[in-house]
Amino acid sequence: MSLASYLAKNYLNADPAPEQKKKKRKTKHKKDDNVLIADDDALGWEPSKPDVASDSDEDRVVTVGGVSSEFKKTKTSGWKKVGADEAGGGIIGVSATKKQDEPQEEAPVREETPEDERPQVLMSSGALPGLQTAQAVADSINAKRAAELAAFAKMDKSKTGKDTETIYRDASGRIISVAMMRAEARKKHEAEEEAKRQASESLKGAVQIREREERVKALDEAKYMPFSRYADDKELNEELKQRDRWEDPALGFIETKKEKVSKTGKPLYQGAAMPNRYGIRPGHRWDGVDRGNGFEKRWFAARNAKRDREQMVHNWQYDE
Repeated sequence: MSLASYLAKNYLNADPAPEQKKKKRKTKHKKDDNVLIADDDALGWEPSKPDVASDSDEDRVVTVGGVSSEFKKTKTSGWKKVGADEAGGGIIGVSATKKQDEPQEEAPVREETPEDERPQVLMSSGALPGLQTAQAVADSINAKRAAELAAFAKMDKSKTGKDTETIYRDASGRIISVAMMRAEARKKHEAEEEAKRQASESLKGAVQIREREERVKALDEAKYMPFSRYADDKELNEELKQRDRWEDPALGFIETKKEKVSKTGKPLYQGAAMPNRYGIRPGHRWDGVDRGNGFEKRWFAARNAKRDREQMVHNWQYDE
């Protein structure tokens, strides 16, 4: 193989061979001497294939503005067929008979719907459009509302949601029980009230708490006491004997014993001590040193000075 042949084979593209044009064959039409074409106006032509959708459709009724137009089909066809006779040659005439088996549509017939059968056009409120009285409009609206309420009453409660429990959900979509939340809120409120009560109780002293308990106990016992109490009532006499009266002349002859135990059940200091406005005696561990700021002493001195001044003013008024 030569070098030129090798290069031409592997690296060069040969020009394609020119295509030869095909000659068109002329079709020879054989003249049919056996067919005669008559006048189009007199005979007509073979109809084209009928529309399948139109043959399957039934009589159509179109309603426009409350008036219905009904389109009907005829059972006869107006087309004529022109054909050749297969039995022999010669001129064959066109058949004048009409084709019976192919239906053909005729012109639409417009029929008007009676006035009472026409559909009524209503507005969204249920009233009829047009000029009418206020009473007629109100009656139409009330009739539509009554019909809607009746239809709503007949509906299933599961679809309308009537008498169903409301479902509450939190931010995450979890169902929340309302009864459980109310119980938790009530329990939390009771705990807060108990904490407030205990805080107020802690601010009170043991003596005040004991006195309150004694008052409550006395009120409970008073429910069972008789309404009328006489001079020979033992409980009443004992209560009167325990009272101290400053105007009693026999107090000086009665030796009173110092109480060694307080009302709370703790031992008391048996020595001398400065008085205070609450009448509380010091405990048995007191060393006898007054570590106050002197307010109790000044308080008693001010009360005594006020009482002495009032007594002096009273005496001067009598002297005048």
